Amino acid sequence: MTLRAILAGAAALGMSMAGAAFAEEPVKIALVHGISGHSFEVFSKQAQTGFELGIEYATDGTGMVKGHPIEIIHKDTQFKPDVARAVLAEAYGDDDVLLAVGATSSGVTKGLLPIAEEYEKILIVEPAVADSLTGPDGNRYIFKTSRNSSMDMQAQAIALKPDENLYVATLAEDYAFGRDGITAFKAALDGTGANLVTEEYIPQGTSDFTAPAERMFNALKDKEGRKVILIYIAGGGDPMGKIKAMQPERFDIEISTGGHILPVLPTYKQVPGMEGAIYYYYESPQNEVNDWLVSTHQERFDSPPDFFTAGGMAAALAVVKALETAEEWETEALIEAMEGMSWETPKGTMTFRPEDHQALQSMYHFKIRVDDGVDWAIPELVREIKPEEMNIPLGRTE
Repeated sequence: MTLRAILAGAAALGMSMAGAAFAEEPVKIALVHGISGHSFEVFSKQAQTGFELGIEYATDGTGMVKGHPIEIIHKDTQFKPDVARAVLAEAYGDDDVLLAVGATSSGVTKGLLPIAEEYEKILIVEPAVADSLTGPDGNRYIFKTSRNSSMDMQAQAIALKPDENLYVATLAEDYAFGRDGITAFKAALDGTGANLVTEEYIPQGTSDFTAPAERMFNALKDKEGRKVILIYIAGGGDPMGKIKAMQPERFDIEISTGGHILPVLPTYKQVPGMEGAIYYYYESPQNEVNDWLVSTHQERFDSPPDFFTAGGMAAALAVVKALETAEEWETEALIEAMEGMSWETPKGTMTFRPEDHQALQSMYHFKIRVDDGVDWAIPELVREIKPEEMNIPLGRTE
């Protein structure tokens, strides 16, 4: 063999090996969630478990897309806005992730939005809820698989069947999640004839609800008609149980709230028959993706999937769909692929609205049923509330 042939063969081998190495280069995705020292930690862990299960489902267990392994990089925000901004910048810059998913608290997530814009990389918001995240505070690099406050509250209003005989007092936490939620609820009541008589806002972490409850009782007790206290609180403290212990029924006042994670649902046993709206309960959706999630989660963790597990899975399924359909793996091509994209999730079909990148999705009207054989109160499905039944305001527009 001539020297030229040897060199040509070596060059071809080198090119082949380089090609093989390139084909195996991972696509890096950052999960940016708080996982230390906060009551929301359980939300983060559910979202991360769901994301990992979603990657498994979407790739038939290979963890590969177009020959590239998906590498998940975990970043802990510690639920601190400055830490969150730093770790997202680190993920985009030092770790060179293609995109990121997070965060858990709406307040913390708000601080991440300009980081995505600065690095010109996508941030998929999951599981934070506030409308403002895809509103004026958002930018074209933000996509949101989590539901938003308007979905929560329009579905809640539908479940309450509002009319001119309904009088409502609201209780919410005093930050983006709570404020956006009550703004959305007021918009949902507009034109129904229902009456919002007072709004109470409390600090995160509140455990004593006596004073705001008394003010709500006083605002409602003399009204002629149906009287409801609506609770919109993401954290703990058992506001429903503590307000219920103050006997609102003395004044014919009902309590209503949206659904929650399984560890909180035992407190709902105090309000059998209560109706509200929920983002996800594992028995409600009827589709193949949810069937797989429920059976797989039960088998591996000896428990059904929870509220934010489904959300994490929806985010992962969106990522894989985008990677499969984008012409190339760079930000502009991904944005083009994701705007208007529909994909299947445990909740059925979701669609990224092109104008503001909010994922439109179903909610579920429930009625609480108590079964002594089940540890928690069951938010039994009344009916699925489809996206087209909710008039979700546009957030950011191009």
